[in-house]
Amino acid sequence: MSELFVHGATVFMGFMAIMNPLANVPIFLGLTKDDDVATTRAIAFRSLALAFVIVALFAATGRIVFDLFGVTLPAFRITGGLLVFNIGFQMLQGSPSKVHHVESAVVLDQRQAALSVAVSPLAMPILAGPGTIATAMSYTADAGIAELVVTLSAFGLLCAITYVLFVFGGKLVDFIGASALGVVTRMMGLILAVIGTQMVIEGIRGAFSLTG
Repeated sequence: MSELFVHGATVFMGFMAIMNPLANVPIFLGLTKDDDVATTRAIAFRSLALAFVIVALFAATGRIVFDLFGVTLPAFRITGGLLVFNIGFQMLQGSPSKVHHVESAVVLDQRQAALSVAVSPLAMPILAGPGTIATAMSYTADAGIAELVVTLSAFGLLCAITYVLFVFGGKLVDFIGASALGVVTRMMGLILAVIGTQMVIEGIRGAFSLTG
């Protein structure tokens, strides 16, 4: 039992470091700043639920999924890095997200367009990015059923904590003000762009190591 507890604590801290929910709060607020409360909560729930499913899939099947589709982790890192860089660059420039300015006047279409950010970029690659997937795979590569359950439970707990931070992050906006949030959003956009660049670099380095 003590070994499982240590495993769970180690896994939780590993996921916490790689997913960094506190740093993702300004990103989430920037992507949902024009949405109502119900839509914001729906985006938070969908993104985290999808992130959990993705991590659980890779944790349970390991490299079988990559081998099945002929995808390598370096290729996943490069593609995810380019997407993260693009999102970060738009946030840095203060460009409005297209999902918040749809041409259709139908409210339902607007909400569905807003909910699309739950899939990309929130669920993947921000929450369940290459680092998170690689972490899950490394913790469950040679683990048994008990370790797999503990690993997924630890990530589920982190998702629940992240949901609370996302939903109540708006109160932080009321406290610091919209102008300050704009500054934070641009700063996080810069960080996201750098993270995306780093992901591409790591992907290229990994690709060369595979061919070397």
